[in-house]
Amino acid sequence: MKWFPPCAAAFFSGLLRRCAPLSAIGPGKQVHAHILTRGLLPHVTLQTDLVLVYCRTSDLLSARQAFDEMPHRSSHTWNILFSSYAQSSRPCEALRLLPLFLTAGLRADHYTFPALLKACVAAGDLPLGLSLHGRVLETGYEEDALVRCSLLDMYAKCGRIANAHQLFLQMRDRDTVAWNSMISGLARAKLLSEALCCLKKMQWKEVEEDPMAVPSVLAACGQAGELRKGKELHGKLIKSSLLTTDSDAAVGNALLEMYSRCGCLADARKVFAIMSNRNVVTWTTLISSCGAHGEGEESLILFEEMVASGVKPNAVTFTVVLSSCSHSGLVAHGRRFFQSMSGVHGVEPTAEHYACMVDLLARAGHLQEALELVESMPVEPTGSVWGALLGACAAQGDAAVAELAARRLFDIEPRNAANYAALRGVYAAVGARDGVRRMTARMRALRLLKGPGRSWIPVEGERPWERKC
Repeated sequence: MKWFPPCAAAFFSGLLRRCAPLSAIGPGKQVHAHILTRGLLPHVTLQTDLVLVYCRTSDLLSARQAFDEMPHRSSHTWNILFSSYAQSSRPCEALRLLPLFLTAGLRADHYTFPALLKACVAAGDLPLGLSLHGRVLETGYEEDALVRCSLLDMYAKCGRIANAHQLFLQMRDRDTVAWNSMISGLARAKLLSEALCCLKKMQWKEVEEDPMAVPSVLAACGQAGELRKGKELHGKLIKSSLLTTDSDAAVGNALLEMYSRCGCLADARKVFAIMSNRNVVTWTTLISSCGAHGEGEESLILFEEMVASGVKPNAVTFTVVLSSCSHSGLVAHGRRFFQSMSGVHGVEPTAEHYACMVDLLARAGHLQEALELVESMPVEPTGSVWGALLGACAAQGDAAVAELAARRLFDIEPRNAANYAALRGVYAAVGARDGVRRMTARMRALRLLKGPGRSWIPVEGERPWERKC
């Protein structure tokens, strides 16, 4: 066995633990190099600290390499990697590590279960989440507050509201995390009355201290068109001063979106005017609202104000700006913004941005320019790009371009009835009856049916949740 001075290991371990909270990748790598040159590895504590430093700096590749080089790993080391994978865009990696963890003879604890349950949500693996719930019961961690809240959050986010509600009722002490998970889950499941009822039962003082559930409820109000309930919640927020502090961005953004979805652009502007902390989401939401309400020029003015204020636009911002140009027919402005994306603002255009530009050009009658843009794309055009081109062909009456776009769409989305119906609509617009009959016959042969449009209105009724909460 390799010998090394205990004081040296303790010294470098202390340095690594100072780097971890600061996310200092450079100093962390320098310490790692010193550890290697002094031959201090393998050493469980040092290697665990290395894994922690690399995870805190989001260098998961180096973290996994340091982890794989460990001959002996503690439960703490596994939990660090589980948690880091779960919080990143690679939750499946955490789940793939689970069999190795169990094979090593280790037992999951109150840190392991929350990380794995979070990974199940991100990966959409409800069956594994149910299996983990069984293990929680077997190991006796069902009374642990963190584990129980993680289970509730998993069920709520996976749409298993009944299971989440059952866990919620079994909790002796419900903290703000449990309330927020339950309320957010109800809002995502479009159970708006129940979510609002649950929010009322939660002490408003706790909401003021931790308003995480409020954006979810406001989003549900906007999706359901529940303007009255959204305004009621807005009134509560004003009384609690949540919209005049430096931490109001998430709540204010949710209010902006709610009013926009409910068609109240003037109210959205009022919320924007009183917000003290405006981030890129705030500006993008209002720009999108103006564009959706036909005020394309106003949305472009807002974009210029955002840039002038020092807020850097992102890919989503350019999507809504180009979409606003498309809705208002601002072709020249759209070309200018599209060309400035990478050169001026450092945002590389994606397929979605190309789809917006194709829609803008095609709707304005520039079908040939739109087709040339599609053919010049640096990546393979997606269904949304060809769909934008096909959708504009009906108004322009260009069956040749429509057939070209439709052929590509039939290859990409062979079972999408909307594409066949769109081409049939183009044939009908140009009076090509044979084409209409051909598309109708093809849809019947493939057993495709274009569903009818639907609308609905909310109906007030009994709220059983009020009795059960």
